Amino acid sequence: MKPSSDQEQPRRPGLLSYLRTNFLAGLVVVAPISITIYIIWGAIGLIDSWVLPLVPDRYNPQTYLGVNVHGIGLVIFVVFTLTVGYLTRGFVGNWIVSKGEQIVARLPIVRTVYNALKQILETAFADREKLFQQACLVEYPRPGLWAIAFISSTAKGEISHKIPNDDKIVAIFIPTTPNPTSGFILFLPVSSLIMLDMSLESAGKVVISAGLVYPPYENQQETVLASNGPA
Repeated sequence: MKPSSDQEQPRRPGLLSYLRTNFLAGLVVVAPISITIYIIWGAIGLIDSWVLPLVPDRYNPQTYLGVNVHGIGLVIFVVFTLTVGYLTRGFVGNWIVSKGEQIVARLPIVRTVYNALKQILETAFADREKLFQQACLVEYPRPGLWAIAFISSTAKGEISHKIPNDDKIVAIFIPTTPNPTSGFILFLPVSSLIMLDMSLESAGKVVISAGLVYPPYENQQETVLASNGPA
């Protein structure tokens, strides 16, 4: 049966719409790569600007090469940091660092800045597998609303003793979005949590992306396939 002339025929997308679709599809691929390269390139240049002025001319590779090679400062910084790390892991290096920290502890303003920076770096570079045990869901900030959290430890001592609950009490960390380094710590019974099968890294991506990035879930795929099966 031919369609009636009164019925509207579906319009084909115009050239402008076609170009816009292709542009947005390309932008999704190109923008993250370009921004990542730009940030890394700028960070390398920043490290070069900090390190190279501290290197004597006779040890500076640019003196012999005659050109400004991007990234030489980064290489020098990495080699220097590896050397310091290797030395500080030994007995003599440990003793030197300990004595240096004792001197810093006597300086009122310097010790505050040093201890704060040290704590931030130790937290930032800590092994996430050791820092947290498992990802979970918790009703927060009120019943009916769910937030992603990370189980950090089992509550002990006075906190575990004084919370009126027979179930095991755990400490969980609820990160903020998009900065997961800040958040809230809660102590609550483990029975009030929903454990997640996703890895800590995957749960962190959900938080950082504000719920835009989710890991694949096999059970969910099986449910979708079953619902789309033959009637």
